[in-house]
Amino acid sequence: MSFATEYLAQLETFAARCTLPRVKALHLPPPLSEENRDAKNNENKGEFCALELDDGSLGLSYVLLDDTLEALRREQGRFALAGADALTVARGYLDAGLDKTLGFAAANALTRCLYDRAGFVPPPAGDSIGRLDPRPGERIGMIGLFKPLLGRILDSGAQLTVVELNPALVGARDGYVVTLDANALEACAKVVSTSTLLLNDTLDRMLAACRNAHWFALVGPSAGCLPDTLFARGVTLLGGNRVTDRAGFIDALQRGESTSPFARKTALTPDTYPGVDVLLSLL
Repeated sequence: MSFATEYLAQLETFAARCTLPRVKALHLPPPLSEENRDAKNNENKGEFCALELDDGSLGLSYVLLDDTLEALRREQGRFALAGADALTVARGYLDAGLDKTLGFAAANALTRCLYDRAGFVPPPAGDSIGRLDPRPGERIGMIGLFKPLLGRILDSGAQLTVVELNPALVGARDGYVVTLDANALEACAKVVSTSTLLLNDTLDRMLAACRNAHWFALVGPSAGCLPDTLFARGVTLLGGNRVTDRAGFIDALQRGESTSPFARKTALTPDTYPGVDVLLSLL
């Protein structure tokens, strides 16, 4: 089964145990500008939508794939999300296009709801690079060009290979190489990846290319999903964002400003996560 299918099955079990909150609102960033078009350089500015449940739970989803943000802003009225059944919206994650984007946000909001009801708080991240701990001469892989992370990796003396989908970024850079060929990851001992893999249907392909890596960190603000099936697939760390100030977060998101002051980075690993069955037993 796909990750999406397994994730939704876990949320179905959650729904069978208790009454779930309904959707309250969808919050969108402002239209794209030249400044925020390069998402990975903008400190969480204008990259994500947030779906809010009526208990205050927020779930994020990346909106800068293709024309997703423009389409969401243009067609927001057709979804009639206010008051909708959250699990029904989450099931859209199994589909494509805007339904997939909104479904992922709803699923992540339900995950936050589950965590809060079970009293589980994901531990804080130790650093911003998924605990890669790069060493001199070590071969590091990066899926999606995270420019803010380059300095920490390159300064360590590690060799960095970046796999991108954007052909305009391909080529040798100062200290690293960008390629479209996922097979280049086979030689990497550690990999850090954007959580966009969870939306663009490349997760399993990229994990297969990283079969020789002993550390695979999947990071990004929208990595707010249940990690059980990711860990089973070989992910060793899931790094997301936990919103700590809901009102401040929503206001900053809608203004296209940094949401970082209103959330904290988290990191889940198999030894710090109790498992969905344990969480469900605590309800």
